[in-house]
Amino acid sequence: MYPRLEIDANKLKHNAEHLLKSCQENGIRDCMLVTKVLAGYRPLVRRLATFGFSHLADSRIENLIRFQAVPIPKVLLRLPMPTEVSRVVRYADYSLQSEILTIKATEKAAARLGKTHGVILMFDVGDLREGLFFREDPGPLVQTVLDSPHLCLAGIGTNLTCYGGIVPDEENLGRLIFIKQQIESRFSLRIPLISGGNSSSVHLFRTGRLPKEVNSLRIGEAFFLGRETAFGHLLPGMNPDAFILKAEIIEVKVKPSYPIGNIGMNSFGAKPDIEDRGMMNRAILAIGRQDVEPGDLIPLDAGVRIVGASSDHLIVDLGNRTGKPGDVLAFGLNYPGLLRVMTSRYVKKRLK
Repeated sequence: MYPRLEIDANKLKHNAEHLLKSCQENGIRDCMLVTKVLAGYRPLVRRLATFGFSHLADSRIENLIRFQAVPIPKVLLRLPMPTEVSRVVRYADYSLQSEILTIKATEKAAARLGKTHGVILMFDVGDLREGLFFREDPGPLVQTVLDSPHLCLAGIGTNLTCYGGIVPDEENLGRLIFIKQQIESRFSLRIPLISGGNSSSVHLFRTGRLPKEVNSLRIGEAFFLGRETAFGHLLPGMNPDAFILKAEIIEVKVKPSYPIGNIGMNSFGAKPDIEDRGMMNRAILAIGRQDVEPGDLIPLDAGVRIVGASSDHLIVDLGNRTGKPGDVLAFGLNYPGLLRVMTSRYVKKRLK
């Protein structure tokens, strides 16, 4: 059945072994596996949980609920909505937090459920996504957690590159270390977990520039696709092709490459920018932008070039290749593409 995403668990196991060894060599004792790209796909997560990661981390509580039978600590990555804190406490062992109101709501939920919930306080060191801005006083945020008998201060963390594209370095991670020292001195406590970001921090491994105080990272793309996300470089020794998308041809025709008539908006409300390349050996595949953006696909068949897509048709230039309905083409994926494909219920998943 197509379209189909083929997942090679052996290649992922190799990636895990290589990545976890690098983490250990760089002082990372807690390597959290970020599973949000898998859209709650339990068969694969059950396998990945045996690879040696310290936690499963996901942005959606719905996915963590699906992973309850997987015996590994769970972290909610996205700041909790106040309306979901009861589910967060029930199904996640830890959550990232930055708002006093939400922390208090989480305490009330934990008290009702008779549980102790771990809090990782987030600090914004320049990327301008979530977290208390590093120039502000962390005291009230920390005090709120310490005054909550059903919460424990599990650690502090930051996030980089995801919004502002700010690359992790000694300066911005140094701000997180300064906040750690400030909190520990002011409140006479030790913060056990210092989470220094995501796959974009992996580039610091090669030059030994990751601050020694950072002992935790939240890793997704570096593991799944074998690339660090600060500069987009492939990581030596890692498999970038553990996920292959296959789609079936439903039409092959030789047609002009440029539409005939007045061009208005396409089905997505945009005026298409189409290059005139003369007559073209065009194939249509049974997959479209409802499943994946065409720009997130990497053709693996020689000579094939992606032309465009509508909601459920992908148009490719076959070049000098022959093709017919029923033939299957293969594509690699970048991270946004993998996210979309995993989320689409129309794309079958096959775990090998």
